[in-house]
Amino acid sequence: MFKKEDGFTLVEMLIVLLIITVLILLIIPNLTSRGSHIHDKGCDALVMAVQAQVNAYQLEEGELPENLDTLVSNNYISNDQKTCENKKQLNYNKTTGIVSVPGKNED
Repeated sequence: MFKKEDGFTLVEMLIVLLIITVLILLIIPNLTSRGSHIHDKGCDALVMAVQAQVNAYQLEEGELPENLDTLVSNNYISNDQKTCENKKQLNYNKTTGIVSVPGKNED
C-alpha cells in the first residue's frame, strides 16, 4: 500500500549543493581579504621580538647594536628575522635603538 522512500531526490540534492556553493562564495573572499591583515599582525609581532633583542643586547653589551646584522652575528636573532613574511625589510635606527617597519608610523 505505502511505498517506503529512502534517500534524497535529485531536486533536494541540487538545492543542498546550491546552498553550499552560495556559502562558499560568501566565505572565500572574506578569507582572502584578511591575508594582508594577518601578515601585518605577524610583522608587528616580529618587530616587537626584534626590539626586545635590541634591548637585551643593550643591557648585556652596554651599547646599542650598530645594525641588525650585529644582532645576527651575536646570535640574538636569526637572519630570517630581519624580514617580515610580506617581504618588508625591518628598519633599525641606531641613534634611538628603535626597530620599525617601512611605511608604518614610527613612535
